[in-house]
Amino acid sequence: MDTDRPSGQLPRRNLLALAAMTGALATLPTFTATATPQRPADSPLPGRDARHGLWWQAPADDRSMIEQGLPVGNGRLGALAGNDPGREVLLITDATMWTGGLNDSLDADGQFPYDRQNFGSFTLLARLTVDIPDHDLSAVSGYRRDLALDQGVVTTSYVRSAVTYRRQLFASHLDDVIVLHFTQSGGGHHTGTLTLEGTHGEGPATSFGAAFPNGLRYGAAVTAYGSGGRVAVDGPRVSFSGCRELTVVVSGGTNYTPDVATQYRDPSLDPERLARTKVRAAAAHSADTLLRTHVADYRALFGQLDLSLGASSAEQRSLDTWERLRARARDGVPDPELEAAYLQFGRYLMISGSRGSLPLNLQGLWLDGNDPDWMGDYHTDINIQMNYWMADRAGLSACFDALTDYCLAQLPSWTDLTRRHFNDPRNRYRNSTGEIAGWTVAISTNPHGGNGWWWHPAGNAWLCTTLWEHYEFTRSSSHLERVYPLLKGACEFWEARLLTTTLPGTSREVLVADSDWSPEHGPLDAKGITYAQELVWALFGVYCTASAELKKDTGYADTIASLRRKLYLPTASPKTGWLEEWMSPDNLGETTHRHLSPLVGLFPGDRIRPDGSSPADIVDGATALLTARGMESFGWANAWRGLCWARLKNAENAYQLVVNNLRPSTGGGNGTAPNLFDIYEVSQGRGIFQIDANFGTPAAMIEMLLYSRPGHIELLPALPDAWARTGSLTGAGARGGFVVDLDWRDGRPTHARIRSVGGRTTTVAFGDRVRTVSLKPGESVTLQDLVR
Repeated sequence: MDTDRPSGQLPRRNLLALAAMTGALATLPTFTATATPQRPADSPLPGRDARHGLWWQAPADDRSMIEQGLPVGNGRLGALAGNDPGREVLLITDATMWTGGLNDSLDADGQFPYDRQNFGSFTLLARLTVDIPDHDLSAVSGYRRDLALDQGVVTTSYVRSAVTYRRQLFASHLDDVIVLHFTQSGGGHHTGTLTLEGTHGEGPATSFGAAFPNGLRYGAAVTAYGSGGRVAVDGPRVSFSGCRELTVVVSGGTNYTPDVATQYRDPSLDPERLARTKVRAAAAHSADTLLRTHVADYRALFGQLDLSLGASSAEQRSLDTWERLRARARDGVPDPELEAAYLQFGRYLMISGSRGSLPLNLQGLWLDGNDPDWMGDYHTDINIQMNYWMADRAGLSACFDALTDYCLAQLPSWTDLTRRHFNDPRNRYRNSTGEIAGWTVAISTNPHGGNGWWWHPAGNAWLCTTLWEHYEFTRSSSHLERVYPLLKGACEFWEARLLTTTLPGTSREVLVADSDWSPEHGPLDAKGITYAQELVWALFGVYCTASAELKKDTGYADTIASLRRKLYLPTASPKTGWLEEWMSPDNLGETTHRHLSPLVGLFPGDRIRPDGSSPADIVDGATALLTARGMESFGWANAWRGLCWARLKNAENAYQLVVNNLRPSTGGGNGTAPNLFDIYEVSQGRGIFQIDANFGTPAAMIEMLLYSRPGHIELLPALPDAWARTGSLTGAGARGGFVVDLDWRDGRPTHARIRSVGGRTTTVAFGDRVRTVSLKPGESVTLQDLVR
């Protein structure tokens, strides 16, 4: 133990030095001026693939926007759209639109306040309304709205007085705006008004700017242009009349910046002025040009992965998306194209919500009000990790960067708060050693460097292993260099925290985690909980590997390796047969609890494997505990269960959990909403949107088709009967630095191509057939002998 390490408050000069060090590594962009996008060649837009189309026969109800509104987003700026012919409503968000602040004082129990005033909350930026009075829903026929997952475009169409009207909605990453384009065929026109309002008392106005008490400035602006009619500013609104076509452009943001030295604010940035600049710049181009720019940029990401799980019936294809979900649940008949589209919807949300800004929070990027449950925060005991399990597996490694950037931007503050407050004598989780070093977090974090609900000692380890897994997929040395300070700081925290104890009835001394809570049930002050032991064991392992690969701190890595060898690892209970969650043979919590915290060594970890490399009693204990937890829970909990069953190669259990999450949510119950958002029943009859299952379920689906760890890839490890007849997966990431293309028929691979994106050597297996593959980065190989 390094006894010279400082404890107590980190001096300001040290905080600024740490901020400078990580600032060189953190590249989180903000709402800022950007270069003019490169425009694609003037060629026809690629055709839409029916497999990637979702559609509905009615607009969203204004009172149910979170369940029925269609999401768009450019990675930072998002909206939920109602798509009503006579009154289009967009609920607009910016990922950094947060109240609250550092929240660095403690309550009487040694924990941070967790409320909207001190900790803060994710909130709406603006509401845009486009009123076309003579297009009332009752006056139109043939209504339909579509979400083209392969283009990132929402289209609404209907007929009024023999004229077909059409509007397209998209959020452009390159132009940093949201665009609504209204057209018609048959001699019609558009007449009405558009209104932009803030959601904190601003407007209506064509632009507005304001600031929260925390000093965060925000603003938004809108403009419109048309053809064949008149568009004009009419007081606080924009009016349009007789327009054959109309284009509406809106943008907005805040002066948030990822720099603790400026308290996460850019005092020189005027968000209202910048929003006006962005909408004017976009409005200098035709709607078609803006659309082409958006689609080309979006498809560069979306096209990285393709999935077919087989063909659906003509009858299934004839149903709109909501009716199709209901039919799948009612009839119990697999609908493979719908199931594949659900996975692609998760990828759509990832592209739309995680590019160039903060990472996806509990709400993703979408809100229907300013009071989301749990403040729409970053939960570090499963939720933010689950949000990013899909990214690398699903060909969206670029979207993972938002999480890396966030952690690096927060690290100076997390370190300061840990050293100042973690060992407060009122904190039940404080270090009994009296030592403090490194950093950790609370269960809840915000973007201002602040912590919220309860200290979460093992949260640092889980964030670090999540960041490390991204390296395993990409083999990006620059990423590893960036996250190394996080890995080392977390190890320093645990070096100071671990306690030595002697196992009962033996003379064996082991290291155990100090008092903690196995999320989110059981005793509040248990030592050596399985959750912490597994995560710290994994953390120490990845740190030692990182140190070796970067050739850094080899002496300290030896120290950590020595500590790792002494860590207590859980056993199966002689009473229950389950893997112990606490250092006790007794079940001290809820049998069917939503969290699978003691199973982190099964998924997302690799310590527990059913391939004979792990002790049989541990694998059996994990299986028994997973069985006891049950098959019915909240969406994210079902997704985690599905991932664990996939790891255990139980295809039908894994598939059933996917099916359970696809059940339609009615009356606020758990399941999938009409717009495919996952609904979490927080109390009887009250359901809320929580996005993690929308990513966790697709991750489970891919894990059923492709298992990987560094040095080993397994094809179709948990292929369910519903998908076995025929299918294909192209562009799936595999840990170790590979990408896999795979076709199968009748439950067996017919084609497998392995491409290196940095990996060198791996085994590839199907059943008892194993092939060793050696490649240079950029090379690929097709395995014929493995798939015959």
